[in-house]
Formats: sequence, C-alpha cells, structure tokens
Amino acid sequence: MLHQRTRRLRTVVGASVLIGALALTGCSDGGGDSGDGEPVTLTWYMGAGVPDDIATAEALAAAFNDQNESGITVEVDASGPEGVEGDNLIKTRLASGDMADLLWYNSGALMYALQPDDQLLNIADEPWVDDLNDAYRATVSTENGTYGAPVGNAMGGGILYNVDVFEEAGVEVPQTWDEFLDVVSELSDAGITPVIQSYGDTWTSQLVVLGDFYNVLAEDPAFAEEITANETSWADGAGLASFQKLQDLADAGAFNEDYSTLLFDQALAKLAQGEGAMYPMLTFTQATFKQDFPDSNIGFFPVPGDSADDLGLTTWMPSSVYSPAYTEHPDEVKEFMAFVASPEGCAAIGEARGNAGPYVVNGCEMSGDVSQIVSDMLPYFESGKTEPAFEFLSVVKGPNLANFTVEVGSGISTAEQAAAAYDSDNVLLAQQLGLPGW
Repeated sequence: MLHQRTRRLRTVVGASVLIGALALTGCSDGGGDSGDGEPVTLTWYMGAGVPDDIATAEALAAAFNDQNESGITVEVDASGPEGVEGDNLIKTRLASGDMADLLWYNSGALMYALQPDDQLLNIADEPWVDDLNDAYRATVSTENGTYGAPVGNAMGGGILYNVDVFEEAGVEVPQTWDEFLDVVSELSDAGITPVIQSYGDTWTSQLVVLGDFYNVLAEDPAFAEEITANETSWADGAGLASFQKLQDLADAGAFNEDYSTLLFDQALAKLAQGEGAMYPMLTFTQATFKQDFPDSNIGFFPVPGDSADDLGLTTWMPSSVYSPAYTEHPDEVKEFMAFVASPEGCAAIGEARGNAGPYVVNGCEMSGDVSQIVSDMLPYFESGKTEPAFEFLSVVKGPNLANFTVEVGSGISTAEQAAAAYDSDNVLLAQQLGLPGW
C-alpha cells in the first residue's frame, strides 16, 4: 500500500496559468444519448500531442468498453490544437459550458487554472477515492472537493547513476548531501566525471533544485503555501539550500567539460556508456535506457538531504481525467473514473506505458520486468517517504528558473543571486495571475 502525508493545495480563484508543451489538453463537445436504460457515449477530449498519452487514453477506453455492461461507451478525441493554444481553448470552452464529458489535464497547481470548485465535477464522496494515494489525491483536491482520477504512473526526480561505474570506483549510494560530495570527490580522484550536466537543453539544469524539494518540505512543510501567499521567498527561505547544492557541485568542478553544450539525449548516452557517473534527472528516462541501451546498468536515488534518517523522494504525479461540473452524465462519468482508478484500469495503463513507475492507486501492482530505476523508487512510495514536486503545490513557478540554474551551474551566479532572481521572476508571474498578497 502507498502512503503519504496529505498536503491540500491552496485554492487560487480566477488564476490563469501559462502552460508549456507538457500541458497537452484541449476541449470538445461532449455528449451521447441520455435517459434511463439508454446507451450513453462519453467523449474524452485530450488534445493532440504526446503519443504515449493518446495510447493510454485509448487503452483505458477500450478496456472499459470491453467490460462495461451499463451501455456506456467512451470515445477518445485527440484532435484539435496542443500546447498553449489548446490549453487556452480548454479554459474558454469549459467556462462557456461547451466541454466534453471527460477531459485529460494536468494534476497539481496547474489544475487551479480550471477553477475546479466551480467548473469540475466533485467526486470526493465516491468510495474508490479512498484508494487513491494521498500524495496524488492532494494534487487533484481543494478544501472543497476532489476532482481527478490518475491516468498514468508517478515518477521521481533525483539522481540517475551508473551502477557499474559506482562498483568499479568502490563508492556507495550516498545517504546525505555531505556523503554525496564525498562521492563526487572520490570519483574525481579516480578520473571519472562525477556529474553529467546538459545545458544545451536548458530545462535539464533544474533537476538538482527541483529534485531537492522533499528536503525543502522536511525543513519547512508549509513552504509551498508560504510562497503562494508571498510569506517567504527562495532567497530567504528553505529553498535556498536547493540552489546551494547546485553551486556546491559547480564549485567542486564536478561536471563534464562539455556541460554547456551537451544535449539531453547525449547525456543519457554518456551515462549509459559509463562516461560519467551520475545525472540529475526524472525517472521517465528508464524507457530510453531500456530501448536504446538495453545492456546499461542504471540505478536511481533521491537528492540527499542533511539526515540519512529522512531520505525521501520528490515525485511528479501523473495527469488526470476530469469532468465538467455540468456534464449531463455524472453517474456514467463516475463509473468510468472508478474503472480508471482500479486494478483493471492500472492494467490498461500498464499495457500502454509499460512499467513506467509506481501506480498511485492502492491495490495496483506492476507486473513483468521492472527496470532498476523503477525498482529503486518503490521503497520510498511504500514507506511514505515521498512529497510532490513544487509545481504540484503552488502556481508561483516563474518561467525562467532554467536560466538561473544554468547560471549557477556555470559559475556565473551564486546560489543567493539566482534565488533572488527567481524570486523576482515569481513576483512578475504572481502579479500576472492576480494572486492576493503580491
């Protein structure tokens, strides 16, 4: 069973969030026949975009349709725009009463842009909601309700490492940040690149900072709420330590010589081939290692904190299926969502995505081969030593973090300077969103 401390998200009324390429959602006319005993067709709009997401939605719909005896059919609509255009369209049509019965959308703070208390179907009283992992449930809930069912697997953010390189160098997985720096020193002395960075794809520079958020919450459990309310800052609060960890690595000369131009896929290849020992990254990369480097031996561990007794994992939660509050078929929608959040639904997700990570539904288990990366994640979920990433708990995530982390990693800015710059970036975003207190 998965366990987690529930941390309710702060409701942000009327906020609009600019979402990048990962927000691949849209809208469409819902419908189907209605009436007691009559067949009902539910349209599930998700927008064009990520093939794995479309395949997952289609697998869930097909599995539900095959076993359903209530006359309900789910059809997936993956047409329409994607990215920011699609995101803006979903908000417009949801607000105008023109949304399909089901929609695929982000979990976490980005959900607030949909004004869930006013516009989404509240499923908090459904019995299956109690089977949702608390960490996930917190990312689809407000103080007034719960709105989503998970359509994927959880993933972790931390440190990928080459197991063979570690063994040959005689180093062990570090349990604290001080031990991590000791490992960096030992690897350097052995002539091994300790940490791979790939600033040719600037987004990858954020992973030390983002992956450290479990430790930030261990220091200040209310940090995300305080940031949202403008009651603390990254420069003055617990989050500064995350920037400092990146500076520690830069100061130690831990990176590959071509860190400024190396690309993400090249970094994965470098790690797989033993040309570096560690790479801060998300665990979705396990699929790439399995497909492109089947003989590689890659493991995973969280960004360590100050205490080995509280070593925990920062997690990224899956997207969710939601329904507009005004759907004409709430009972049928709830029946489909109950299927999604069941072992049968998890099995359909597994068929489409493979063993990409832990499920966030109690009672769901992965079957078949599990990569070392995923296997290394599981104990943290099983012991409840996980926390959602910052972006699932606050909308105040300025768009320029990657620029500031590149500067820290490149020795251009100090941790303090970068954190202060990020605070200024957040002020602009919060004011654009019209958040109180800014």
